[in-house]
Amino acid sequence: MDKSGVIVSGALGVTLVLVIFVVLLNPPPTMQPPKDLVVSNGHSVTTVGETTPITAAKPLSLIQIFEQSEAGVVRVNVQRTTQTTGSGVGSGFVYDVRGHIITNAHVVEDAKKIEVTFLDGTSYKADLVGSDIFTDVAVIRVEVDKSLLHPLSIGDSSKLKVGEQIAAIGNPFGLSGSMTSGIISQLGRLLPSQDSGFSIPDVIQTDAAINPGNSGGPLINMRGQVIGINTAIQSTTGEFTGVGFAVPSNTISKIVPTLIEDGSYHHPWLGITGRDIDPDLASVLNLNEARGFLIVSVIEGSPAEKAGLHGSTDTKQIDGVNYPIGGDVILEVDGKKVRKIDDILIHLQREKSVGDEINLEVLRDGRTSNFVLVLEERPNFN
Repeated sequence: MDKSGVIVSGALGVTLVLVIFVVLLNPPPTMQPPKDLVVSNGHSVTTVGETTPITAAKPLSLIQIFEQSEAGVVRVNVQRTTQTTGSGVGSGFVYDVRGHIITNAHVVEDAKKIEVTFLDGTSYKADLVGSDIFTDVAVIRVEVDKSLLHPLSIGDSSKLKVGEQIAAIGNPFGLSGSMTSGIISQLGRLLPSQDSGFSIPDVIQTDAAINPGNSGGPLINMRGQVIGINTAIQSTTGEFTGVGFAVPSNTISKIVPTLIEDGSYHHPWLGITGRDIDPDLASVLNLNEARGFLIVSVIEGSPAEKAGLHGSTDTKQIDGVNYPIGGDVILEVDGKKVRKIDDILIHLQREKSVGDEINLEVLRDGRTSNFVLVLEERPNFN
């Protein structure tokens, strides 16, 4: 799908300044000032190995949530292979009684040594099992007695509602076993990925306080289920300002089992760049409504090129602004209306895998046509 720079400028607009930096605590003096969205970081409905889920039929209190969940949340210490990044502290949570632990990909990036500390204070060496930079999810594993392993139950993030109360547990600023609470502020956000060049779709926005060191910790609903991994904050200072982001549990449910089995996950892609149809662009293109996604360019050799999709062929200047024209406009994906690029990316993330077919309804030269694409593996351009 689109490179994140293109997608973000098209979908989120240039007025929103997001500071991307790792919500991974690097102890002084190696802590670096933030760049531009602080990156900090669920689990699988399809479990791998024996599990002991914690669930509740009715809402729990925050006290009950913490008491039932704290033993399943761990501290992740990392020593890196490069001197510039040094060591760091993040969070994680127990996935199963085989010793698998979920954390952020950026927490364990370039790690030469990973150490996990449990609630009782004991620490153990961990090995990296698999990592996916496109969703910022990683799996590590420890060889410990099963008495230390308390897997957290994974919820269904598709059932979340804006305004629903949640809690976050992790190690902000290295303060182990800390809990904050808040609500779901919004759903379906598009989060620029720091390293992959693509964006993470379907992200949860929350006002629960997330700070450096929270990376990889669970976001938990009031039934004690993990519904996301705390991944990022929007900030100009590097500290929490009321807007946090979490990769949803249903993404984890799809990614983690494959990471455990294969060490990596292959994402599908279309191979297009472009911009959302806003009112101004709709007027330039003589469209009846401002919705859909205009293809500006088609990547050579991509599924989109093989299916015959067209990018923009020219630009038109109005009031000093250049607008792309002549490209295909995607109106529907597998029968679902497309308002903006987010709808396409979320559909790919939730419903599609490499090798699947996808049907696009496209507007070209005033007429609608359907194109069937065979999805291929997303390349890593870094």
